[in-house]
Amino acid sequence: MIDVVVAGAGPTGMMLAGELALAGVDVQVVERRATSGLVGMRARGFHARTIEILDQRGVAERFLAAGQTVSAASFAGARVDVSDIPTRHPYTLGLVQSRIESILADWIAELGVPVHRGREVVGFTQDADGVDLRLADGAPLRARYLVAADGGRSTIRKAAGIAFPGWEATRTMLIAEVEVTEETPTGMRVDETGIHGLTPLGDGRTTQVLVTEQQVGQGAEPTLADLRGALVAVYGTDFGVHDPTSLSRFGDATRQAAAYRAGRVLLAGDAAHVHGPTGGQGIGLGVEDAVNLGWKLAQVVRGVAPDSLLDTYQAERHPATARVLKYTMAMSATQRADARVGALADIVADLMSVDAARVRLACLHLGLDVRHADEGGDDAHPLVGRRMPDLDLTGADGPSRVYPLLHDARAVLLNLGEPGSLTPGSWRNRVRSVDARYAGAWELPVVGAVEAPAAVLIRPDGHVAWVGDGTRAGLDEALTRWFGPDPARRG
Repeated sequence: MIDVVVAGAGPTGMMLAGELALAGVDVQVVERRATSGLVGMRARGFHARTIEILDQRGVAERFLAAGQTVSAASFAGARVDVSDIPTRHPYTLGLVQSRIESILADWIAELGVPVHRGREVVGFTQDADGVDLRLADGAPLRARYLVAADGGRSTIRKAAGIAFPGWEATRTMLIAEVEVTEETPTGMRVDETGIHGLTPLGDGRTTQVLVTEQQVGQGAEPTLADLRGALVAVYGTDFGVHDPTSLSRFGDATRQAAAYRAGRVLLAGDAAHVHGPTGGQGIGLGVEDAVNLGWKLAQVVRGVAPDSLLDTYQAERHPATARVLKYTMAMSATQRADARVGALADIVADLMSVDAARVRLACLHLGLDVRHADEGGDDAHPLVGRRMPDLDLTGADGPSRVYPLLHDARAVLLNLGEPGSLTPGSWRNRVRSVDARYAGAWELPVVGAVEAPAAVLIRPDGHVAWVGDGTRAGLDEALTRWFGPDPARRG
């Protein structure tokens, strides 16, 4: 029996598979698409927190080398400068999803993860020990856990009976790469319907098209006739579009699963939440799901942590994602040339001149403001529950950084006090111990500068589980909560 089967070889599924493989879990991916090519154009990059996560695994440079960075965001037409936000990656990375998927595919191949293409999951049954998957080709497959990363129309979520409440689409957009016979205008256009744009791709024939439909389109698979009609409605001509190499329809429907788990079945990425494409939040949310779930599921599979640890996945990711979904709805509502939207844009532009407001919005957009509520009570250190900053450290072997310490997806107890004065104790086989020095205060997004603590316990996903004052006060409790009962007392 396989430890974990991940259904879906998109960014979420492959990131999760990589996390599980790093933790020594037997994981396999099944994907309904027979090839790795995408049908249509999809997400086009991700933001600072996603890049940080990839940096934590040592693969960020692969993506940065393939894309382009932009040090600004926009909301309601107002430019939001993000270049001074405290992170090594204060920007958005522009990169088409097909390239993102190919880089992730190479990474998990290096980790030895099998990906079975042309294998569609059409249902499942589960018992106390595992999950029996029903595949379209009839082949049997059984796993201890099944993770649905099979998209917004998730067959697995539906089979699990998990509700998917939210809001219907108020508009739809067509995104395509096509050949044209007429010269096309460049740049973006915004009218009362929505946002439109044509971008020549350099060969003189192919153009990237984004156009909002006059009425909400029906179905996921648009036709070339749909694209022609939408272009004529906006531009008065279809520019002779023909021979599309990609053509997709996206709406601003926003939904979130009522539960991220049903027994041994868990949801991640679009299977757990969908939203409009405005703001480019999709891939980042899926990657954050994957790294939050991966180390927890690995510990449960290996028997070092109780099954209840999996409940913290929804407890942490559901509220963090719900906040981003509201943000995408707000952004989508402003993408119309309407007098009321214009009035809102003027107010937002004025607010962005207030630095605290700009920083707060920038950190929400970049994914840097997440704090897990269970860990960050009123009396807790302001770092607890937040992502660990990538500090420049000085250790016995010379200069280093924090994020390379997380390349193997293993927790780290970072002792910044007297070398050897603090260790994980009985948890040493689960938590790496590192002695280092750091000079100066820590700069946290939204929070600002805080006094450097004596020690921190960093989870494999880069969030801080405990902050110390030089003693073990509270450390054993945090180790037990996140990394299982004291190994010295088991048996």
